[in-house]
Amino acid sequence: MGCRPLLRLIFALGLSTVQAVSSAQDGAAPYWRDAWRGWHFYEDPAPDDKPAVPAAPPAAKPQAARAPELDDFERLQKALEEYRNVAIMRPTEANVRRYMELEAKVVGQASTFADVARRVAWATPALDPTLQGRPVNAKALEVFEETERSERSRTVAQLGKDHVLFFFYRSDCPYCHAFAPVLEAFQGRHGIQVVAISIDGGPMPGFPSARRDNGIATALQVSQVPAVFLAQPFTGQITPIGFGVLSESQLLERIAIVSSPEGVAMLPSATHQIALP
Repeated sequence: MGCRPLLRLIFALGLSTVQAVSSAQDGAAPYWRDAWRGWHFYEDPAPDDKPAVPAAPPAAKPQAARAPELDDFERLQKALEEYRNVAIMRPTEANVRRYMELEAKVVGQASTFADVARRVAWATPALDPTLQGRPVNAKALEVFEETERSERSRTVAQLGKDHVLFFFYRSDCPYCHAFAPVLEAFQGRHGIQVVAISIDGGPMPGFPSARRDNGIATALQVSQVPAVFLAQPFTGQITPIGFGVLSESQLLERIAIVSSPEGVAMLPSATHQIALP
C-alpha cells in the first residue's frame, strides 16, 4: 500500500472520531447506539408542562319566573274543555252537571274581572273607553256633536276662500229639487259658494245663475243626480262629496274628511284634475 492511500484512511478515521466526540458532547447519541429506532421513526413532541385551562361555559340567560296563575288558568281551561267534550259525547246528568258547575265558576271569575276592570277605568281616564271618541252618554253626545259641527263649519268656511261646490242636477229630477234648498241654506250658513250645473239645461229654483253643462259632467262620469263635488278652480282639482240627497251634517262631515290630508291619502284616485273654464 502506498503512502497516499494510507494517509487518506488515517484522515477518514480521524474525522469520524471527531464527529462522534462532538455528538457525544452535544448530548445526542449517534445513530448506531439507537438501532432499535430503525431508519424511519417519528417521536411525539414533549408534553407541555402547563395544564390546559378549560374554557368557561357561556353564562345562561336568567329566565323570568312563570306566574303560578298561568298554570292554574291552563289547568282550568283544559278541564273545562274536557268536561264539555265528555258531556257532549255522553250527555248523562252527572257529566252535564259537572261541566255546568265548572262553567259557572269560570263565568263568575270572568264577571269579577270585568267589575275590577270597570273600576280601574273609572279611576284612570286614559283607560276609560267612554271618554275616547264619540261619547255614549246622551248629554255628552249632544255636546260632542255641537263641538264637531262648529269645527267642521270653520273648516268649510276656510275652504270657501278658494273652493266651490259643484251641484249637478236635472230639471226633471225630484230629488234634485228636494236637495236644492239644503244646498242653498248650506251656502249661506257656511260661506262656501255652490255652483249649480244643469245637465239638461233646465232651471233650478234657488239657483238663477245655474250653468249649462259644457262636458264637465261627462269628464267626471256623473251618472246619477243630484251630485256634489268639491272643486278648487285655480288648480282644477275636483273631489266627489256624494250622490243623492244629503243632509247638512253629512255635507259638513264629508267635506271636512275629503279635504284633509288623511282623507286624500285614503282614496287618492277619487280626486280628478280637470281644466276648468
